Amino acid sequence: MIESMVAVLLFSLGALGLIGLQTSAIKMAAEADDRNRAALLADDAVASMWQTNSITLSSNDLLAWESAVAAQLPNGEGEITAVSDVSNTADVVITWRPPSRKSTDTNRLSTRITLNGPDF
Repeated sequence: MIESMVAVLLFSLGALGLIGLQTSAIKMAAEADDRNRAALLADDAVASMWQTNSITLSSNDLLAWESAVAAQLPNGEGEITAVSDVSNTADVVITWRPPSRKSTDTNRLSTRITLNGPDF
């Protein structure tokens, strides 16, 4: 009888461990999906800059891009800033915070683009 109870206890602990691992795996997969989505959104902004050969987006394009960032990432915000030291260079920064994290614990993706000229 005691052996059966010990076996059930060990089995239960193993099952709880597997449930905990599954929970962590799901959380990490969701965060990886957010990182991938942020990279794709940054790539969209950079592609628009390459197409127009300008580091500034039109107000409509910028508003549409910022709206896409806000819609596709939890608490997402996008910002494109010209780098003052380097000509034809801009930083694309996307920040987001998964709902399960504290308000001070945010994720950030940053990329820099430099356009060389009309025949790049």
